Amino acid sequence: MNSFKNNHNHSNNITQSPSLQERLGYVSGLIFLLVLALLVREGKLFNSAENLPNKSEIAHNTAEFIGKSVSIRSRVMEKIGLSSFTVSDQRLFGGEPLVVVNASSIPFDLPVKKNIEIYVTGQVRNLAIAKIEQEFNLKLEDKYYKDYINKPAIIAQYIALSPPPGRITQNPEEYSGRQVTVTGKVANIRSSILLTLDDNQLFGGQDLLVLLTAPPKDSINQGQTVSVMGEVRLFVAAEIEREYNFTWSMDAKKQLDSEYANRPVVVAENVYPS
Repeated sequence: MNSFKNNHNHSNNITQSPSLQERLGYVSGLIFLLVLALLVREGKLFNSAENLPNKSEIAHNTAEFIGKSVSIRSRVMEKIGLSSFTVSDQRLFGGEPLVVVNASSIPFDLPVKKNIEIYVTGQVRNLAIAKIEQEFNLKLEDKYYKDYINKPAIIAQYIALSPPPGRITQNPEEYSGRQVTVTGKVANIRSSILLTLDDNQLFGGQDLLVLLTAPPKDSINQGQTVSVMGEVRLFVAAEIEREYNFTWSMDAKKQLDSEYANRPVVVAENVYPS
């Protein structure tokens, strides 16, 4: 440590004019940092934590995505017909909305509040009504889609609400009985199938309880960011045991109810690092 200090002080006493090579290196470094900042700002270097494509990528690079399965997280803009809607978000200033067609065979009620995001997984296709109807066994009303014909669309096989953990804990009645995909940091691991996600709120709040229907295939660690997919409900041990085929002893059910009764819980079939 002393040697480092002495060398450092000695170098400060030596005044030299920077060489041409040093000046060029300095300028090159500034240019690199400027380019890096622009890439981050435009979203070209990093997407989301899950590396999800954004909507403008799909809209402007359709050929790259056509026929591929993608997952996106976005806000709903507008309902179209009985089973479709458009998505967008703040990254799409002046961009075109992207149509999502629900081909999951499960009706999806759009969120009443516009600031709630949804999670969509499906195949990117050009919206050719007759072909889409035939391949996915759908019946679409042409009049609602006239502005989107032959433009990119996502034919969705999975659609779920995607609120942050704290929104569920603060408004459980809003999500009870709904399928969700929630992303958050693991706050605590209670067992191989029971964990909590950080509520991600600045002041107070309760962490979100997650009950896995089976131990995860990949190890999950405290502090790790994960996404879970499942149903939100209030924790009643006997009901959950019956509906999801858990086998708990009477003592285990009493303990679970004493700790978690009537707290919102996501009963999750899938959990994966995000």
